[in-house]
Amino acid sequence: MRRSSRVRAVEMPTVAQLEKYLRHERRRIHYHYTLSTTISAILSVAAAACLIAMLWLPVLRVYGGSMAPTLNSREVIVSVKTSQVEEGDIVAFYCNNKLLVKRIIAGPGDVVDIDANGGVSVNGTLLDEPYVEKLARGECDVEFPCRVPDNKYFVLGDHRETSVDSRSSSVGFVSADDIVGRCAAKVWPLDNFGLIQ
Repeated sequence: MRRSSRVRAVEMPTVAQLEKYLRHERRRIHYHYTLSTTISAILSVAAAACLIAMLWLPVLRVYGGSMAPTLNSREVIVSVKTSQVEEGDIVAFYCNNKLLVKRIIAGPGDVVDIDANGGVSVNGTLLDEPYVEKLARGECDVEFPCRVPDNKYFVLGDHRETSVDSRSSSVGFVSADDIVGRCAAKVWPLDNFGLIQ
């Protein structure tokens, strides 16, 4: 018995079908190219941002109220890594394995005195401190007047009643080597966004 062999004719696609297929392939390739390029760009920007944050602009979160009203608890701030700090700057520094944020009041060689009412004098001149809501002597076990040693700074919190700072021997004078950077701007919450004075 002979099997009848049928030959199936292969239909050739029309020009319109080929053009439609090519348009579809081009769109698919363009979509994948755009997607991979976008993801690469986002990852590059994120890596650069992390590198910049670690090397030059550390981002810190404030805990506690020792710098109120200038800085409040849970605010996120950006600091600038620099060795050039001066009186009045707010700095972040390491103290006993903790990162603290305080205001520089006096530098190396300056003589600091604090009176019974909390008025601060540097080299015999009473400071005008508009950032302090209420002067107070606070937690103080350092003998005044005192001279700031070389390569060190005298720091105070803006909320003088509760701040533990250079008035206490638990913090003392801050070494220039322990300073992480100068606090430059508040970035969170957004309604407090702005430069730090």
